Amino acid sequence: MAAPKKGRSASAQSKPGRSLALILIAIVGLTGGMFASGHTTPRLGIDLAGGTSITLEAKADQGSAINKANMDTAVEIMNRRVNGLGVSEAEVQTQGDRNIIVNIPKGTNSKEARDQVGTTAKLYFRPVLAQEATGSAATASPSPSASGSSSASPSSSASPSSSASGSTGEEATSTSSPSPTATSQGRSVTDALKADSTPSSSASGSAKASASPSATASTGAEAEAAALQAKYAALDCSKQSVRTKAGEGVKPGDSTVACGEIDKVWYKYLLGPAAVDGTDVDKAQAVYDTQTAAGWQVTMEFNSKGRKKFADVTAQLAQNTEPQNEFAIVLDGDVVSSPFVRESITGGNAQISGSFTQDEAQNLANMLSYGALPLSFKEQSVTTVTAALGGDQLHAGLLAGAIGLALVVIYLVAYYRGLSMIAIASLLVSGALTYVLMSLLGPAIGFALNLPAVCGAIVAIGITADSFIVYFERIRDEIREGRTLRPAVERAWPRARRTILVSDFVSFLAAAVLFIVTVGKVQGFAFTLGLTTVLDVVVVFFFTKPLMTLLARRKFFADGHKWSGLDPKSLGAKPPLRRTRRPSGLAAGPVDTKEA
Repeated sequence: MAAPKKGRSASAQSKPGRSLALILIAIVGLTGGMFASGHTTPRLGIDLAGGTSITLEAKADQGSAINKANMDTAVEIMNRRVNGLGVSEAEVQTQGDRNIIVNIPKGTNSKEARDQVGTTAKLYFRPVLAQEATGSAATASPSPSASGSSSASPSSSASPSSSASGSTGEEATSTSSPSPTATSQGRSVTDALKADSTPSSSASGSAKASASPSATASTGAEAEAAALQAKYAALDCSKQSVRTKAGEGVKPGDSTVACGEIDKVWYKYLLGPAAVDGTDVDKAQAVYDTQTAAGWQVTMEFNSKGRKKFADVTAQLAQNTEPQNEFAIVLDGDVVSSPFVRESITGGNAQISGSFTQDEAQNLANMLSYGALPLSFKEQSVTTVTAALGGDQLHAGLLAGAIGLALVVIYLVAYYRGLSMIAIASLLVSGALTYVLMSLLGPAIGFALNLPAVCGAIVAIGITADSFIVYFERIRDEIREGRTLRPAVERAWPRARRTILVSDFVSFLAAAVLFIVTVGKVQGFAFTLGLTTVLDVVVVFFFTKPLMTLLARRKFFADGHKWSGLDPKSLGAKPPLRRTRRPSGLAAGPVDTKEA
């Protein structure tokens, strides 16, 4: 039984170089990959590199309940929107039941990102019942043509288009013709509102307006129509405070009022219920029109359901007279454009064009493509961390790590003396692997080193040092039992290995649970702790143990030099012993010990 053990022990002791070569190759390969990727430093989080943190509070004012499903959907849409800006480092997560935290790193247009994440992007196509200029230009401005703009992009226009069979024009049909008179337009609007403001009823109302309501009209409908017309009459879109509250809280199926800007003149609109909504848009993208020199445009493609709706509503609107042959493209309560319709559009495509910049067109296409938020959000707070403050926090974190590492090294040198060289070398290898992996994981999975992650790395120093201490103490125990260093190293390893694995498993389990149940920056701490725990096992198995086996063959350690940390006298070791057989027939008694 003894021979196989000696054979296995001899074999294990004769091949420590393989393990050292393996880990050296791994370090060289990972370092080469780090330089080849061009990411030679870990990606820093907002609290270290600087950036903007936005807190949004959900509001249940769109008929949707504030629940986990809607909040998760909002987080997903916000993530897609911000990523559409090219901000892969952004972090979007829920906090509590009603709040969402959005962290945007430096180098990003924070105002643009704020508009993207908080905008509900509710898009509706509504029939126009009435429109007129407001403010000082109310009497001089002509009826708005198909060229319009939203508050986000001045002088933009929308031109729904189909295939060769038909299209809507974007030029004004009569720039000098005034709007319909208040009397005729009022009668038309009254009838349209009583008929639920559908395009067909609008057409009928335009053709057959009457001065008095029908005898069969309900009192409730009359009251609602009168209230909406009064609101429309009092609406002054030249005032910012009025524009922001024009269509607040209105449901898609209700008629409403809205504002839109045309050639730097604000117009007010009375609109019917939504005929097509943003969920019917299958795809939207920003394109540059090189043929007509129209500049940047946003093209929309409707899905099968939206294509039919769009064809139906344009067919009905084409039968009406001005302005009830127009439909308004309403984005988040603002009229982006109100083009008129000449004929039914069956191609299922629409185009928003005008004086867009590339960024404006891409942002609008981004919001339309990635969907509307199920809830509206109010900006609760915005915190901006400057690059200087982030640099100070990074410096403080590195200083704390350096102090912790220095204290561990001082303890190892004072207590373990020569053995501390093995521990320090192992710490350096572990640190190198941690740095390289963090640098590679940044572009690979979006890992960002923040202050909690730095704390996790500092805690890992103690965990790694603890593994060395467990192994060194097992070796010392074997020496105290009277064994020489080389057998002590091999006999101590199985016991130390079991303890190290159990300890690291507990640490890794705690890190995994913490990563799963928490959100935000705490996950950075958990991830770093779990990563360094795994690296601790790798370093101990493939570096510390093989290096200890090699150094045990050196005279400085094998002879137990007083500065080696393995001096038998200072450890209180017993003299080497071996058992002798008792002579047969003799009484049991003490046996003199002999030197092994």
